[in-house]
Amino acid sequence: MVFLQMYLPYAQIGLSVLLIAAILLQQTGASLGGAFGADNFSSGFHTRRGFEKTLFQATIVLGILFALSALVNLITS
Repeated sequence: MVFLQMYLPYAQIGLSVLLIAAILLQQTGASLGGAFGADNFSSGFHTRRGFEKTLFQATIVLGILFALSALVNLITS
């Protein structure tokens, strides 16, 4: 238990940095014209393929791992 309490904050920092990087690496289909009422629906829907799909799935996994580590930290403290 002491091992978990000692190293869990470092794991959370690492997960948070990886999660931020994964979110920032993702491309969005939204452009500035969508903010001013232009039709932006056709550019927002596309099929993810290759690295984009892998990055999207990794972001979901990192988010779940970060939430679980926060929950474990809450329970153990």
